[in-house]
Amino acid sequence: MNLRFYMRILIQRGWIVALAVIITAGAAFGFSKMQTPVYRATQTVLLQPARNDYGLTETLRYLLRSYVVFLDTDEQAAHAIDRLQLDMTPGELRSYMTVNPDPTQLIIQIDVDMEDGPQAAQIATEMGRLLVEFRTEDNRDLQREDRIDARMIDTATYGQYRPNTKVNVMAGAVLGLLVGGMIVFVLEYLESNIIRSKEDVERFLDMPMLAAIPADDSRA
Repeated sequence: MNLRFYMRILIQRGWIVALAVIITAGAAFGFSKMQTPVYRATQTVLLQPARNDYGLTETLRYLLRSYVVFLDTDEQAAHAIDRLQLDMTPGELRSYMTVNPDPTQLIIQIDVDMEDGPQAAQIATEMGRLLVEFRTEDNRDLQREDRIDARMIDTATYGQYRPNTKVNVMAGAVLGLLVGGMIVFVLEYLESNIIRSKEDVERFLDMPMLAAIPADDSRA
């Protein structure tokens, strides 16, 4: 198979691939627009040991998971609901929230996914504040050099989390390209033994054609 063979396929069957890409990308775009937008608010809390000590730093890395457990409870969710005067249950609030530790940066990241972006930011900020208050209270019973301080980094920001229309359209286009390519491959396979032109003869015999008998012999 030479370059001319592939060019012929592209010219004859390329519209199939293009149509498949348009259909799947358009379907992905429409599906994305039909979905209700969900916004993600993120609040980061930085935890710092009072001194640059390896043992205290390693202890803090170990404690990060316990802070995740502390925040992901109905008790803390209820505190946030009372302070913000929210109309939801602690379990419902926790279903919106994800808390992840990062031992490499010594941070706790609080993500809240909701249809109401500003409210998600309020909840994320309040949960971060609860962790800061917990550390402040706990530090009162510790020596100054053994304390672990917590502070919120900036304020919670939010942005549309899903649907990601751009990614969905790109994924749909790639899917259409694959589907269209498969359709073209199947069509070419089914017609591989049908001879319509000298190029088909050369491809079938795998050798150049030296001459051809004219289809119209009325001039003979």
